[in-house]
Amino acid sequence: MATDESGVGEEGAEDDDPERVELTVEHGEGTSVLSVPPGTNLRKALLNAGISPYTALTERANCGGRGLCATCGVRLLTPRAPEHWHDRLAARFGYPRLSCQLTVTRDARVRTPEKAVWGGRSHDES
Repeated sequence: MATDESGVGEEGAEDDDPERVELTVEHGEGTSVLSVPPGTNLRKALLNAGISPYTALTERANCGGRGLCATCGVRLLTPRAPEHWHDRLAARFGYPRLSCQLTVTRDARVRTPEKAVWGGRSHDES
């Protein structure tokens, strides 16, 4: 998968290790900084850190990271060009991006949106 300036792209690890990147996550309980190896799937990095991209309902009723259900949406605060078909639509219409279809490739910042089921539109957030 191609990488870009956003840094969203791989999985995490330790702070001073050059083989790791910093993923800052804004979520309902505050802000967490994760250290993940480049190439880590964003959804897996969030779940491994105990941060869910899902709602209470979609925590159990989701596609398991296959990019089919659109329930693991996050807001990319570090801009990144869309690569997945859903991300192209999300970017066009202001919806969250699918964490299961993103990898962490460099330092990045994301926000898990407040959502009833899938998350709402927002034209003022990336």
